[in-house]
Amino acid sequence: MEKVVHDLLAPIVRSFISDWGFALFQKLATWLDAKIPSRSAKVVIGLLLGLTAIASIVIVTALSGF
Repeated sequence: MEKVVHDLLAPIVRSFISDWGFALFQKLATWLDAKIPSRSAKVVIGLLLGLTAIASIVIVTALSGF
């Protein structure tokens, strides 16, 4: 029974965490887009936000045991 619950719950938790993280960083990027005037700075900030989003999703899923 434990394996069945884990197999059903793990994908739901993973998708929730990744969707929530993506939405959070997308809102932050939209807010920063209006504040930053130059294109090169927008590219650098976008790359940093993308790397942060990927790293945080991996860290949260690893810490939660999935």
